[in-house]
Amino acid sequence: MKVSVKDFQVTMQLGNNGIELDVYDNKDSHLGDLRVGKAKIEWCKGKTQVGNGIKVTWEDLIAWFEETGDE
Repeated sequence: MKVSVKDFQVTMQLGNNGIELDVYDNKDSHLGDLRVGKAKIEWCKGKTQVGNGIKVTWEDLIAWFEETGDE
């Protein structure tokens, strides 16, 4: 799986460790971290450390989006 991050006119390929995004709600409360890697996406709710979160493969995530996208 090739995963890239697009930012304006620059395309960067993710390395083995991927990229980690902090996720906050509208009140600036930290909800968790989303790690996007080459093979998997991982949601780490609250203070859950990377590696201990909920992991899903790109194929499973895409299938989920395609199943629920028509609602």
